[in-house]
Amino acid sequence: MTALPSPDHPSTTPSARPLTFGTRLRSAMDERGPLCVGIDPHAALLDSWGLTDDVAGLERFTFTVVEALADTVAVFKPQSAFFERFGSRGVAVLERAVAELRAAGGLVVMDAKRGDIGSTMAAYAETYLRKGSPLFSDALTVSPYLGYGSLKPAVDLARESGAGLFVLALTSNPEGAEVQRAVRTEDPAGRTIAATMLGHLAAENAGETPMGSFGAVVGATLGDLSSFALDINGPLLAPGIGAQGATPADLPAVFGAAVGNVVPNVSRGVLRHGPDAAALRDSAHRYADEIRAAVEG
Repeated sequence: MTALPSPDHPSTTPSARPLTFGTRLRSAMDERGPLCVGIDPHAALLDSWGLTDDVAGLERFTFTVVEALADTVAVFKPQSAFFERFGSRGVAVLERAVAELRAAGGLVVMDAKRGDIGSTMAAYAETYLRKGSPLFSDALTVSPYLGYGSLKPAVDLARESGAGLFVLALTSNPEGAEVQRAVRTEDPAGRTIAATMLGHLAAENAGETPMGSFGAVVGATLGDLSSFALDINGPLLAPGIGAQGATPADLPAVFGAAVGNVVPNVSRGVLRHGPDAAALRDSAHRYADEIRAAVEG
């Protein structure tokens, strides 16, 4: 399969700005199907693959997934915590995986959910969004709950690097509602915190084509979300398909008119078929086909 456009190799001139994440994501989903596969090497999954819960097992698991899927799936979402728990050797595995996935044309969304202020937020941005960093990724998940403005260093560097962000907005965990659906009493319109974050993202993406690079994390298990303005002209990373109970057929009812920009994430639904590489590929292809059919109606 032809490698997809990369921000590291601009298609015009050396001085040209890199292709935006939104442009590259749209191309990847159109070419390979609208699917994000999570790479979550937790202990129970390593055990189910017959692997040891150590760096050797982590490495075997990770590169089995990379070799099976890197040239056929649009987006990958490695969960940083499952690599960090093994210390520097685990992070080294993550660095190699990111490089190999991107070299094969896959887009990498680093699931690290970073959030802080000032120079600390800038340092997180440098880690994941600065070209040349060992962990440079196409996008990063971030938490806005120190105020959306605290994300500015990451927003600015993402724009410079042709990368993107996925901001936690309406997450699939039940506890999330106590913060995300709280009403802002100082807001004249009485908007919830989640609605406020979606509004910020719509402003970041205004005028971008084919879509902006600043997306939201919105759970596919949340049912009718028609009271929220999900059409932010940017991607919506949607966990919850498969093991958490949502199906591809649920997507139009949850996301409405914004369903075309949804990036559904499947982790255990695909990974449980390992370590057989052919079974991993078959599962990923099946999910991509089912999601495409549901989105296109």
